[in-house]
Amino acid sequence: MHAPVRAQNPRKKSAKAFWLKQLHTWHWVSSAISLIGLLLFAFTGITLNHAADVEGSPQTVTRSGTLPPALLKQVAPDDAGADAPDVKKPLPAPVAAWVEKEMAQNGAGVAEWSADEVYLALPRPGGDGWVSIDRHSGAVSSEATSRGWISYLNDLHKGRNAGDVWKWFIDIFAVACFLFALTGLVLLWLHSRKRPTTWPLVAMGLAIPAVLAIIFIH
Repeated sequence: MHAPVRAQNPRKKSAKAFWLKQLHTWHWVSSAISLIGLLLFAFTGITLNHAADVEGSPQTVTRSGTLPPALLKQVAPDDAGADAPDVKKPLPAPVAAWVEKEMAQNGAGVAEWSADEVYLALPRPGGDGWVSIDRHSGAVSSEATSRGWISYLNDLHKGRNAGDVWKWFIDIFAVACFLFALTGLVLLWLHSRKRPTTWPLVAMGLAIPAVLAIIFIH
């Protein structure tokens, strides 16, 4: 005679179903949010690992011009000596607008003001640039360098010269990836009884990079 099967507590069954549903929801939502970012970072992980082979030759564009007299007055040295050299401050708004129009460069940012020159460095993902203004003559020269879209994506991967908004995106993306991985781990644990290869595969994912690092990285 078989022993009676004990019925599962309905409240416990309901709680388990609720948390299982929550795990699946958080898992698919975090995966949807991080999907494109994961593809981007996985692709750029390969391109960064082979940067010397895939990055193109830099393309450089130089321009020159002269500030109008009215704008030159806004950057010229103070004859009274009140304008201390070697300070950092933005270009005056009209001068920045002129730089953007005539030099095709971003006039925003903090420039370095010396006694004879105003130098505005313009680093950006995938390239570099600068604008130099002679404070006496008003002569302006600029240079813009582009290293191609592969370099652009590589710099986004590293957060190099991408600004605060992109840094915030990377932080939010990292949280989404963490939730995706953590909820996936819990789901693996819940279904591991029916899938005996689960933990050997997880252990392999840890063991392979650990062994490679111990043996080949010195």
